[in-house]
Amino acid sequence: MEKSLRALRGATTVGEDTPESIAAATRELLTELAARNGFEASDIVSAIFTVTPDLRSDFPARAARSLGWEDVSLLCTTEIPVPHALARCIRVLLYVETRRPRAELKHVYLRGARALRPDLLTD
Repeated sequence: MEKSLRALRGATTVGEDTPESIAAATRELLTELAARNGFEASDIVSAIFTVTPDLRSDFPARAARSLGWEDVSLLCTTEIPVPHALARCIRVLLYVETRRPRAELKHVYLRGARALRPDLLTD
C-alpha cells in the first residue's frame, strides 16, 4: 500500500503553566502518538499546536524540536476562550505520511484531555 497523508489528533493537560510542564506533557503526547501509530519524525509533514489561553510560559513546538522534529513545519496558536472549556490544555493536529488506513489511526488523549473525546479512547 502506498503512503497517504493522514491527520492525527491528540491532547493533554498540564497541572501548571511552566515551561517544564508544557515540555514534558507535549513530549509525552507526541511520543505516544508515534508509538501507537508507528511513525517517525521523517513521516511528519506538519503539526499545529494549540494551547488554552491560560498557558503562556512556552511553545509546545519547542518540545517537538527536542524530539528531533527539526525539519517539520510547526505552528503554535491559542484556542478560543470558550466559557467552561477544559483548562491548561495542549492540543495537536498532526499530519503524517503513513500506509495505515484512516480507520486504523489511533488518536491520543491523555490526562484531563481524555474527557474531550471519550469516543476515541483506545486504551
